[in-house]
Amino acid sequence: MIKFLLHTFTWWNNYTFGTLFALRGFKRVGEDEFGNVYYEGGLSSYGLPKRWVIYKGYAEASAIPPGWHGWMHHRTDVPPSKENYVAKEWQKPHRANPTGSPQAYRPPGSLSAAGERPRVTGDYDAWTPGN
Repeated sequence: MIKFLLHTFTWWNNYTFGTLFALRGFKRVGEDEFGNVYYEGGLSSYGLPKRWVIYKGYAEASAIPPGWHGWMHHRTDVPPSKENYVAKEWQKPHRANPTGSPQAYRPPGSLSAAGERPRVTGDYDAWTPGN
């Protein structure tokens, strides 16, 4: 029952029934290592094929790996599932966006970082009118 309610009322939890209705006639192209499923079909207003992803779990755009990102944005016409996609040596492995999580970057001096803020160095003079 809970899955039925999630698929009926929340678009950010995987998909809605409206999404499944919109995807009729689309062809399943492949699946990435995270379980996201990719579809293609129809034409956009630019004449390009429409491409769609159904996220596994929470819908987060940063959860698309680089090979599939290139295909989704029409950088390549061949999806990674149809070719032997190998990341370049300089490409880092995919990592989801950590913003808002405990793994988020907190620079030194940030209010959310642990520890004490560094003292002001004195190289800053506040602006005052008339000076």
